Amino acid sequence: MNHRVLASALLALISTLASLGSQQPQPAQPAQPSQPVAKQPQPKSKPEAEALMAIFNAQDVDGRIKAAEDFLTKFADTEFKTVTLQIIAVSYQQKNDFEKMVIYAERTLESDPNNYVAMLMLASAIPQRTREFDLDREEKLTRAEKFARSAQETLKTAPKPRPDIPDEQWAAVKKDFSSQAHEALGLAAMVRKKYDVAIAEFKTAIETSANPDPTVMVRLGAAYNLTGKYDEGIAVLDKVMAATDVHPQVRQFAQAERVRAIQAKTGGAKPAAPAPPSTTAPAQVEIKPTAPAQVEIKRP
Repeated sequence: MNHRVLASALLALISTLASLGSQQPQPAQPAQPSQPVAKQPQPKSKPEAEALMAIFNAQDVDGRIKAAEDFLTKFADTEFKTVTLQIIAVSYQQKNDFEKMVIYAERTLESDPNNYVAMLMLASAIPQRTREFDLDREEKLTRAEKFARSAQETLKTAPKPRPDIPDEQWAAVKKDFSSQAHEALGLAAMVRKKYDVAIAEFKTAIETSANPDPTVMVRLGAAYNLTGKYDEGIAVLDKVMAATDVHPQVRQFAQAERVRAIQAKTGGAKPAAPAPPSTTAPAQVEIKPTAPAQVEIKRP
């Protein structure tokens, strides 16, 4: 999706760090915002601000993790605790380190029980690491579904993370986050082999997203194929193949799934449950620090 979790994790940090790192005057904030705005965290000292900048300026994922962990060690009472924990969780997600991602996502929720980003990270990742014959399958899937539904409820009244985000942009971002919750519910249904439920959730995820995710479309195509609805599956996969901005890995899975559908439709074996590309890796985020309102987010 166009905003995946790393973007939201950094939004509050971007605004403050941009102002710390730039001498440009910041735009005046409206006296009465049209929508509620989250309380903006502030550094309590120059050393804390410099440590925040170290996170912001990290050259790679490992550097970001180290800078963030060092920051939490040195500034235990910081107002940036939740944001920093979330950044670490997302960074481990980028490294495909599921265990540490879960640890820091859970710590994020301990710091802020209403953190819908951490909820969605867990709601999506847990089903992707759950297998049909796991003894604790139902426990894990029920937990993932609870996170997804809690995120949906929280998003209904979630304040804007920054006052300079236009209302229409925030509404689109919330739609995409809610779409992720439907995707997570679809992933849980796929593990249970409740393919009709998965189809309904994936369709809702696509239809309600401001920027539909090709990965979810591949999952929808796979679910159609597993119920024998090959024409519907091929139609969805054709849309993925026709798009010009699809990540090569996603296109590869779409092509493979399309081939399976055609073979099954023409008399071959019914396709087995596929393993579409993981959605645990977050979006790539291009941050322009001198203009905090400009955040370009790209889904791999």
